[in-house]
Amino acid sequence: MSEAMERGKDWLGRSDLRPTRQRVALAALLVGDGKNRHVTAESLFASAKDSGEQVSLATVYNTLKAFCEAGLMQEVTVDGSRSYFDTNTHDHPHFFWEDQGALTDAPAEQLQITRLPEAPEGSEIASVEVVIRLRRKTTG
Repeated sequence: MSEAMERGKDWLGRSDLRPTRQRVALAALLVGDGKNRHVTAESLFASAKDSGEQVSLATVYNTLKAFCEAGLMQEVTVDGSRSYFDTNTHDHPHFFWEDQGALTDAPAEQLQITRLPEAPEGSEIASVEVVIRLRRKTTG
């Protein structure tokens, strides 16, 4: 078994998910090199096809959702409709690069949130997502 597949299998082993062939293959694409990733279902599907993995786009979507529910990844929604999936599950801000349609980590140590509004009665704040939208400066 390749090192990437071993990493993927180990990563999957942190959850209660069954390590099916397709899950292990997708996990290897996500964490096989030991680095965190921000992917869309479409970009992971393309990577899977490029690696010769026989998997449908629906399976990729379902697998990413299962990885999120198992706590292996987090989903970051941009524009209310576009979802990115992040293998870094620690709280941290993101940059969304509008011209590239890419999501990257922003330096968490530079972010300061000094106060949040009170949650309405009977509720609690589950999380705070910070997505900073970037675009290239126009000259002129």
